[in-house]
Amino acid sequence: MFRVEHLYLSPGHNYFGHQGLPAGEHSVIAVPEIECVAGHGIRGDRFFDFKPDYKGQITFFSGEIYDELRARFDLWDREPSAFRRNVITRGIDLNTLIGREFILQGVAFLGATECSPCHWMNAAFAPGTEAALKNRGGLRAKILTDGWLRATRPGVLAHG
Repeated sequence: MFRVEHLYLSPGHNYFGHQGLPAGEHSVIAVPEIECVAGHGIRGDRFFDFKPDYKGQITFFSGEIYDELRARFDLWDREPSAFRRNVITRGIDLNTLIGREFILQGVAFLGATECSPCHWMNAAFAPGTEAALKNRGGLRAKILTDGWLRATRPGVLAHG
């Protein structure tokens, strides 16, 4: 069993599409729940209706990896929102969901690909974060059914 620990939305891009430019200044908003819209993304998020069949309609990041990085870099004041992923989970190896359908809190997803870390992670969290997240940057997924995710509720993993 795994759970949703934190949920985040961001109305704009800070890093995506900013190659060679300064980072944007859009806030990351912690929310108690998010509305997942099949084929479109998360209502209110920067990737909602980004483009047809987009593989990153929703993003997931491991709370265990977040804890490991805080300890590794001795940075206890950093929030998991620094990674700009929508859903922080506990109790699941997100890489095992790549290429698989899964259900979390009644919403169906298709794990599409890893959220590959980029050089911006070194500024957003700490120098060395990009390298530390190699093959552990989180999960990009497509939303297959409409529904709501809520923070701190246990999830039931059902593979399709």
